[in-house]
Amino acid sequence: MKHAVIFAHPRDHSFTGSVAESYARAAGGLGHRVLTRDLYRMKFNPCLGASELPFAEDFQPGEDVQAERRLLADADVFALVYPFWLNSPPAMLKGYLERVFGFGFAYGKSGRSEPLLHGRSLITFSASGAPLHWVQETGALETTGKLFDKYFAELCGLTFLEHVHFGGIVPGIREDVVANRLAQVESTVKKHF
Repeated sequence: MKHAVIFAHPRDHSFTGSVAESYARAAGGLGHRVLTRDLYRMKFNPCLGASELPFAEDFQPGEDVQAERRLLADADVFALVYPFWLNSPPAMLKGYLERVFGFGFAYGKSGRSEPLLHGRSLITFSASGAPLHWVQETGALETTGKLFDKYFAELCGLTFLEHVHFGGIVPGIREDVVANRLAQVESTVKKHF
């Protein structure tokens, strides 16, 4: 089984990066292959070009997109790891999904929006400075789950497994709290795989 861990955070050392590393370590510990895509360190361009629009006369995914699609072609699981900013994923991740998981890779066949990634899975991990109960009570987590996770999975034909959200991730957070959250990432991987 091959996991593609796709994460977006502008800081080299962040809680988000630690979640991605914990996920990769847990999947690797199960004997699975792991491909990590650190979007900021890759300097991925999240801007969709006019020629990348599905029905453009000169439709052609960019070379960077074609390279990503080759790397992801045999992935069985897509793990998205990101911070909640304005109660949604960062633009970097959304742009990556729009470009890489666009027409011809994740959906579209014979000019239709047919899902193309059946038999594969999606799992999501997110974090915010706001406490988990606030993110739940305001409906932010549920809304993101519907508009982002589940819609994206359905569009692509992916099986949606779970969205794990960590609230209260703030500067100066205690090391034991971080360790507990990262252990939760590993247990979630073991639960599903």
